[in-house]
Amino acid sequence: MTLWDEKFTQAKNRRKRYRMVLEILCILGAAALLVNAFFTLRTYHSFDPAAIDMGTTDAPDTGFIALSYFGVDRIGNTATLIGRGQLHDQLKALKDQGYVTITQKDIEAYYEQGKPLPRRSLFLMFEDGRRDTAIFAQGILEELNYKASMMTYPEKFEKQDPTFLLPKDLKELQASSYWEMGTNGYRLEFINVFDRYNHYIGEIDPLRYAMMQRGLGRRYNHYLMDFIRDKYGVPQESSRHMESRISYDYERLRDIYQEQLGYVPGLYVLMHSNTGRFGNNGKVSALNERWIRDLFRMNFNREGYVFNQRNSSIYDLTRMQPQPYWSKNHLLMRIKYDINQPISFIEGDHERQKRWELLSGASEIKQEQYILTSSPESRGLARLKNSNSYQDLQIRVRLEGNLFGEQAIYLRADDQLNRYIAVRLANGELIVAEKNGSAERELYRDKLVLIEGGTIPSLEEDKRDTEVKELETFARYAPSREQAREYLARAEKRRKEPALSVADGGQPYVAVTSVHARADRDLVIQLKKDKISVTVNGCAAAQDVTVRDLDRGSFYLAAGELQDAWSQRNLADDVYDGIFEKLIITTDTGVKPADEQVLYSGELTGWEKLKFRTNQIWENILGWFLHYL
Repeated sequence: MTLWDEKFTQAKNRRKRYRMVLEILCILGAAALLVNAFFTLRTYHSFDPAAIDMGTTDAPDTGFIALSYFGVDRIGNTATLIGRGQLHDQLKALKDQGYVTITQKDIEAYYEQGKPLPRRSLFLMFEDGRRDTAIFAQGILEELNYKASMMTYPEKFEKQDPTFLLPKDLKELQASSYWEMGTNGYRLEFINVFDRYNHYIGEIDPLRYAMMQRGLGRRYNHYLMDFIRDKYGVPQESSRHMESRISYDYERLRDIYQEQLGYVPGLYVLMHSNTGRFGNNGKVSALNERWIRDLFRMNFNREGYVFNQRNSSIYDLTRMQPQPYWSKNHLLMRIKYDINQPISFIEGDHERQKRWELLSGASEIKQEQYILTSSPESRGLARLKNSNSYQDLQIRVRLEGNLFGEQAIYLRADDQLNRYIAVRLANGELIVAEKNGSAERELYRDKLVLIEGGTIPSLEEDKRDTEVKELETFARYAPSREQAREYLARAEKRRKEPALSVADGGQPYVAVTSVHARADRDLVIQLKKDKISVTVNGCAAAQDVTVRDLDRGSFYLAAGELQDAWSQRNLADDVYDGIFEKLIITTDTGVKPADEQVLYSGELTGWEKLKFRTNQIWENILGWFLHYL
């Protein structure tokens, strides 16, 4: 063998060893991922009473807070499901505040035996019994050592719906030690439903409800809350029939749980109550109460407030349902004002926070977002430090707060905001205004949909479209082909009926904005001498509007809740998040744009920007594969 052959063989063997080590590491890594995905290696540990200061016997009753999430998915881009990252952030924020989870038995002992709870106690629930909730929440519970109750509808067991957890899944969850069981009732159904034009629809299930939700008004109820009534509000059933109908649901619930799990969960959430009783009618309330006390050990009867104390009944507990769009500080703000105890808000990037003076509310800098959270029934307000000499500016920003509410930018403002130029997005409108000591003067106002080239339907057009959608819904879920064809024929006939448009003199339809409606807008604001111009998503809006105030002043951001919207859920939510993303402020002196001075930039730079953009690309790729494959 030549020297060359010996060196070649040594190099070849060395490459084989490296490759073998790499393959072993890959196999071990894949095995670790599989074990982590399919097996729970941790165990939940309850709070240690000896290690937690519970106060003396005469100390104030600090009670407990209760949170209930509709469900969890990967990214949370729906109206009800929270993303796993957002859920982690919210629960981690509570963990950092000192909150520990308590169990159903802890609540029983608190009410029935007078046993104390930790000063910061959290009772955590996930409703609807969704499979993706268990998948995406499990790791978070393990990481934070949190325990939660999984609420289910036993009707889903009968239908073998793959979207929802089945009894064998629930048993596995319970065995993991991080879950205990609860129930939302036998099924979810709506009765006495009217659309927003007071057209009587009657009874619908969740699928029909979701399909026609856009056209519904506030007049509908849960299946267990009232008599079934006609369009005049007159009961269509006798008291005996009502009792039989409602009792059937409780009996089916009891029997299915006994058969499938071997027991009836002790925790119940009476859906859509919030009535101060157990239903909207005295007889219905009495029947519900009798069944609830017979089958369950506790009941969450109300929604909207988070705080429970001993002065409440264990059958009249209240919970709060955080929404997918809530920031961490939104959740903490709601809790703070419900429990009336100190809460530390999340600042995020501390270095970049030094550029801002927070005057009211709370603020967090998260990646490229400045999230300004209002106080209840008030607003969040922040001033950019050392901006008191700003005059001619160009501002670029993406506003990502909900459509309902106000996100505002104040320019050339004094310290008391008695003088300013304001640009606002408020309840779906762009508003430009000015104030100089006296009352505010409006300079420009238009609806965002019109600025972006859309149209506003007339009342006649919207009523027609609403009725068409209802007929299409009935056709889709009709019990026979003949009925489906009949509904589709009616829908087509109604669609072809003429309706007076706004352009032809029809009365415009003014939508009542839902607090959950989400909207993203890119704004460019140019303020130079006595003129201000604003574009929205690249569309010209206010152009060369004359302003009187030419003095220098400070730059402010503001965000707040307005009173013109409604929500069927979270009736008590009066906190608003203004989200200002990629805020860039430059001078506008008339030189080349590239030569203008950057006064403030909310964009990430360097390594942080690279990591953030890479993660965005990866999430987009992963989302595409999950959606299309």
